[in-house]
Order: sequence, then C-alpha cells, then structure tokens
Amino acid sequence: MKKSRNFILFLMLGFSTLFLTNSASATGSPEETAFIFNTLLFLICGFLVMWMAAGFAMLEAGMVRSKNVSTICLKNVGLYAISGIMFYAVGYNLAYGIAEGGYMGSFSMFAPSEDISTGYASHSDWFFQMVFCATTVSIVSGTIAERIKVWSFFLFAAILSGIIYPIEMGWQWGGGWLSTMGFSDFAGSTLVHAAGGAAALAGAIIIGPRLGRFVNGKSIPIPASSIPLATLGTFILWLGWFGFNGGSQLAISSLDDAAAVSDIFVNTNLAACAGLITAMIVSQLMFGKCDITFALNGALAGLVSITAEPLMPSATMSMMIGAVGGIIAVFGTKFFESIQIDDVVGALPVHLLAGIWGTVAVAISNPDTSFMTQLIGSLSVIGFVFVLSAAVFMVLKATVGLRPSSEEEELGSDASEVGIESYPYFK
Repeated sequence: MKKSRNFILFLMLGFSTLFLTNSASATGSPEETAFIFNTLLFLICGFLVMWMAAGFAMLEAGMVRSKNVSTICLKNVGLYAISGIMFYAVGYNLAYGIAEGGYMGSFSMFAPSEDISTGYASHSDWFFQMVFCATTVSIVSGTIAERIKVWSFFLFAAILSGIIYPIEMGWQWGGGWLSTMGFSDFAGSTLVHAAGGAAALAGAIIIGPRLGRFVNGKSIPIPASSIPLATLGTFILWLGWFGFNGGSQLAISSLDDAAAVSDIFVNTNLAACAGLITAMIVSQLMFGKCDITFALNGALAGLVSITAEPLMPSATMSMMIGAVGGIIAVFGTKFFESIQIDDVVGALPVHLLAGIWGTVAVAISNPDTSFMTQLIGSLSVIGFVFVLSAAVFMVLKATVGLRPSSEEEELGSDASEVGIESYPYFK
C-alpha cells in the first residue's frame, strides 16, 4: 500500500513538473492566454448550467404524479433541443444585436467570428448564453405540468426561447435600455428566473389548475410521485448554479477574476444553505412539520435570490438574502394556493417572487444602482414577458388547443400522448 501511494505521488509530481515546464516555455501572448482561460470558463460553466436541465427534469419528474413522468421527461429534453436551435437561428442576434440603449436586435442567424480582442471564443459565449435560455423555458415546464399538450408546450417553448427571452435579456446583457438606465442583474434573478416565472404564471392562469386541485374553494394536495427524485433534482440544480453564477463573471484570466469566481461560489452556496434552513424552520413553526418540499424550494429560492448579485455581498449578507428567499418560498406557495393558481413544483414563489427580491436586494450591496431602478427594471421585464406569453398561450388555445380532454388528463399523459409509462406496474 505504501509503495502504491509513493508511486502515485511520484506520478503527480512528474505531471506537475511537466505542466509547469511547458507553461514556462509557452510562447503564447498574454492575450492568447487570457482568451484560452476565458473560453474554458464559458465552456466549463456552460456545461454545468446544461446539467441544470437534468436537475429540472428530475425535480419535475419527482413532483408530478407517476402517470405523467414520461411526459415531463420528454418535455424537458425537448425544450432543451428546441432552445438550442431557436437561440442559434434567431435568439442570439436578437439579444446581442441591439444598438446602445435600444430594445431588440435583428432576426438573423448567429454567425461566429473569432477575434482575440473579445477575450473568448464566440461559440463558447453562444453556448453559455444558450443554456441560460433553456433554463428560462424549464421554469415554465414545472408550473404547468400535467395539463398541457406536449406539442402545444413545444410551440410555446420555441417562441419563448427564440423571441421573448432574447429580447428582454438583451435589454440588460446586450447593452439595451435597462443597461443604460443603470439596472443591474449579474446572472439573471430577473432576466432568467423572474422572466421564466412570469411566463409560467401566464400559462397557469390561462390553462387553469389540474382537475381536482381546488374543490369548492379549498386546496386539495396532490402527492408527488417521488421525493427522492425531487431531492436529486434539487442537488443537481444546486451544483449547476455554480456555473450559472460563477460563469457570469465572464473572465478568469487574472488574479482578481479568479478571486471573484471563488467569492461567487461561496456566496452562492451560503445563500442556498440559508434558504433551505430558513424554509425548514418556517414550515415547522407554521405547520408543525418540517416539510421537505419547502426545504427543497427554500434552497432554490436562496439560489435565485443571490443570482442578481453574488459577488459584492459579504458572506453574512449573502446568507441573509438567501434566508429571505427561503421565507418567500413558503409564504409564496401558500399565497398562490390561496388565489387558486396551480403551481406543480412551486416555481412561482421560487423563481418569480424570489427573483424580484434578489433583483431589488442588489441595491443593498451595489452602490451603483438604486432600489427604484432595480424595481422598475424587474417589473418591466416581468410585464413584458407576462403579456407576450399570455398572448401566445391564448393563440395556441384558440388554434391547436392547450389542454387534453378530461378523460386524457385523468388517464395521464404518459398513456394518452407519449405511449410509454414510466411506472407501468404501479397504477
């Protein structure tokens, strides 16, 4: 055992020496080195965010009933593919072809062009931005699960990912009017999460609740199919969030950048921890039980809350921001139940309400913006996405239809639309 350990250490030392030797003798310019490291940041953080698609799929699969699990998995893989194509075909240039202070770019396909002065490979930037787009669409999937036709959802996903989301995210990240106004959203508490929540809210209102969800004005709980799957999904999302927030530093070619990414990782993690613990405490005090679904959503709400500014707050402040997110997750869930809006996974309090809170909270640690600017920016994005999403849902309802028949809904979409049941031996 000792000899094996010494051999491994010898190999590690050898590889380290080789790496350092090659690095020292490298002839690349500082600009090339920065280009490489920044590109790697986009690619590594991009596939971490892509892994969040698996997190959403598992979370939603765990929260729906067993008769709809195959369908929700299909929707999640389908929306990711649709988002990829739509963001390449039109979305990227709608977001990043905006004139300074403008509102939208052009309806044209992305065309990569390598220029070392940009600091990173153009396709690495496209990939990193695309997975953010897919995340926005995933939020909608969970809220309106179990009562929307597969192809109707895919049509909506195409419009949200190709047109609606790119326009509003360009207002900030593409140098549009929100950027020039002084609005700040580091990694997308509003641009991604609240926007996805606004689209989900529009869908939930127009489609209506699941059959039997509200009876005679009372909320009737519908049990989840698999809490272990939902827990796994939450952990995957938590992991992917480090790419979400860390990659939004957009560079790791200097000591300051490396330190900033490290700070972002820590603040992101602490906010999630505080959100989860706070949600557990609140659920225990309010209901006499430590509800795991509130705990899971508390962590996610903490993550959403810190996403608008994960760099500038202290560790203590990050925990406070995340803790408020955890409170929002619990009270927000009860609020939407009280007005009979059916949200299968709790995405509306987690992404919409916590997204607003996180965006406004930027003003606490960022002296370059204000509470009013942050609020105006957040509400502008939410209003834009809600109105356009509602219009799309109403057009789909009037044309191809949104909802399966009552008989198909009772049977389950796995049997009625997909043809493959996830749990055929458990009825």
